[in-house]
Amino acid sequence: MPSILLIEDEPALGMIVKDSLEVRGFEVRYAADGQQGLELFRQQRPDIVVADVMMPRLDGFSLAEIIRRESPQVPIIFLTARSQPADVVRGFELGAADYLKKPFSMDELIVRIRARLGQSAVPAGPAGLLRLGHYQFDHPKQRLHWPGREEQPLTHREAELLKRLYERRNQVLERAAVLQELWGDDNFFNGRSLDVFITRLRRYLKDDPQVQIVNVRGIGYKLLL
Repeated sequence: MPSILLIEDEPALGMIVKDSLEVRGFEVRYAADGQQGLELFRQQRPDIVVADVMMPRLDGFSLAEIIRRESPQVPIIFLTARSQPADVVRGFELGAADYLKKPFSMDELIVRIRARLGQSAVPAGPAGLLRLGHYQFDHPKQRLHWPGREEQPLTHREAELLKRLYERRNQVLERAAVLQELWGDDNFFNGRSLDVFITRLRRYLKDDPQVQIVNVRGIGYKLLL
């Protein structure tokens, strides 16, 4: 069971997030400020840290600096109302894996947590290529390759969508969350655009019957490998 350290100085929000994560099968330790969060981190060594930025006793950025020195690999997701570019840049410079602006949806947070937890377990082929059946997916170069054939170039959004499907392979990728992440809004028109992108990816992957993207009605999509 994945373990999460949740650090949030708004108790009502903290309890809501904690309960929602536990219902979905995560083990959650909760701290109400940065100093308590650091103590729990040292005691528990969680799989991932989800932390507010503006907290008493020890703010999220300072906490991240300490965690990075002690445990360079653990993913950190910031929850914050601060969305100025300088704040976002500083968060990533301190080693944040992700940055979620308040108010946020629980579905989006869960998708991002699962994506970050899945990164360390993603099997890779030569030169970091990800294997999808007979296909090789080069996410940084935005290329899909079947050995012995011409490469299929992908757009940035196609590559990001395929990466998220791969990170959640054999599990549901929630439609609303991926729309928020890649389109910025889950309105009707963006939803239709997402359907078009899913159709394109299915066409690119059609030559391997073991690789399928299926609809999960009312929820999202699942990449079957």
